[in-house]
Amino acid sequence: MTKSASPWFGSWGRWLWAQPGWTLFVLFTASLVALPILTVLSHIFADSSETWAHLAATVLPSYLINSLWLSLGVSLGVLGVGVSTAWFVAMCRFPGRAIVEWALLLPLSTPAYVLAYTYTDFLDVAGPVQQWLRSTGQWQVGDYWFPEIRSLGGAIAMLVLVLYPYVYMLARVAFLEQSNRLLEASQMMGCNSWRSFWLVAFPLARPSIVVGVALVLMETLNDFGTVQYFGVDTFTTGIYRVWTGFGDRQAATQLAAVLLLLIFGLVLIERWSRGRAQYYQSHGLRERPYQYSLSRLATAGVLALCWLPITLGFLLPTVLLGIMTYQNLTESVTLEFTGYAGNSFFLAGVAAIISAAIATALAYGQRLNHAPWLRTATRFSAMGYAIPGSVIAVGIAMPFGWLDQGLNLIAQIWTGSRVGLVFSGTALALIFAYLVRFLAVSFGTVEAGLSKIKPSLDEAARSLGRTPTQTLWQIHRPLMWSSILTAVMLVFVDVMKELPATLMINPTHFETLAVRVYRLASDERLAAASAPALAIVAVGLLPVIVLSWQIVRSQEDESSEGIG
Repeated sequence: MTKSASPWFGSWGRWLWAQPGWTLFVLFTASLVALPILTVLSHIFADSSETWAHLAATVLPSYLINSLWLSLGVSLGVLGVGVSTAWFVAMCRFPGRAIVEWALLLPLSTPAYVLAYTYTDFLDVAGPVQQWLRSTGQWQVGDYWFPEIRSLGGAIAMLVLVLYPYVYMLARVAFLEQSNRLLEASQMMGCNSWRSFWLVAFPLARPSIVVGVALVLMETLNDFGTVQYFGVDTFTTGIYRVWTGFGDRQAATQLAAVLLLLIFGLVLIERWSRGRAQYYQSHGLRERPYQYSLSRLATAGVLALCWLPITLGFLLPTVLLGIMTYQNLTESVTLEFTGYAGNSFFLAGVAAIISAAIATALAYGQRLNHAPWLRTATRFSAMGYAIPGSVIAVGIAMPFGWLDQGLNLIAQIWTGSRVGLVFSGTALALIFAYLVRFLAVSFGTVEAGLSKIKPSLDEAARSLGRTPTQTLWQIHRPLMWSSILTAVMLVFVDVMKELPATLMINPTHFETLAVRVYRLASDERLAAASAPALAIVAVGLLPVIVLSWQIVRSQEDESSEGIG
């Protein structure tokens, strides 16, 4: 019996026999990504320590309640800001619309914790706003009411300002893809613009909006710098406190397991919501977007609504950081600052290049074979983005610690001396954490670029005697080079901003800009933190510029098609 006819082999075995390298690579990558997740989940039913019993009886309910309130507040905020701005930009005509359309993406470049530090300095009791109020009203501290920035409401506001673009981008595309005929039909049946939005446009865009909100919730549950600085106890702050303060890895891992279960529940709810959606769109000939004309009063209101999140989420904090950096050049721009910047660029560059290479191999392995098991393994490899950085750090530190213990035991037996930490608490562990966390970002970008290449090219290369590896390197790589570079850029920026995993793994003498900003802000040295914070914002502008360029180019393409 030949291997191809064996009942065990089937299509799965035939491809395994024909392409063992690609098969083993996909399985190995999925196993590596699964390692921290399985490590954390394995501690759900482990024997509880005294610390865990104390946490469950005292602060665990507050972690859960605060996380839920934070998630609810941020969800409502990004829905209100993201959906409304997307609707006005996609469906209304008003002056400056072309600028607003891409400017609404600018807050993506600003991490929430940078916003938190900046607005605390600006709005606190000793800040310029309250100083101006006291000098104008002849008041003393305590004579007037002012909202407390360091609170749950403040944390919600900071996260909404930087995360609403996720909902805005997806909702805008969904609104632009809707058929004009549906909106015109709703108006013929007596619906005004408001009822047309609620009864037609919003239900059709709901799947995209749900995906955007799910992404926002994952980022919200991953946030550490904002909630920790504002004194809001959530699972991320609890994991860090137990890990570093109590030194109880068992209890920290159990906290991480609870948070991981919440994330999985969120993913399942998002899938269920999209699966139950019964709204369909007909895609016929390309139509020009349906646009409402606005009165002068409505135009002023729409411009104010659109520019408010841009100003609060990017323009104002960037100006404040620039002023603080200029006023404190000797304190903020030092030789240490260049060292932290070098560490950040090194880690981000290495992680981005390796991530893009692995993502390319995964996407190509999936292209070679459409077996369900391979697609499942590939998707599992790209699920790390849904996992908070603190959970990934816990899941990596424990197995890496076991490896170091075993390595030192072997070295002690053979050489009589220990080799120290080789895996845990090093830059290697940190890069691995970044790969697990951001592989999904590069995989999605590379997969989209690879899908645009016609399968006939693969067949032609195979007929000319090219192996799959030669086909990928000689034919596909030049055609998808822009997608690979985009993946490198996106991961580079995400690594530059990542705080929880970097802070918890914390390689010795290897601080990054994000960690430096966190430590300076924790010591209330906000002026010294201004330069590294501004550097993070500047690097974060790179993907925003690319997205803005794509929006402008798509508008030009639509205009040329309309003329044609």
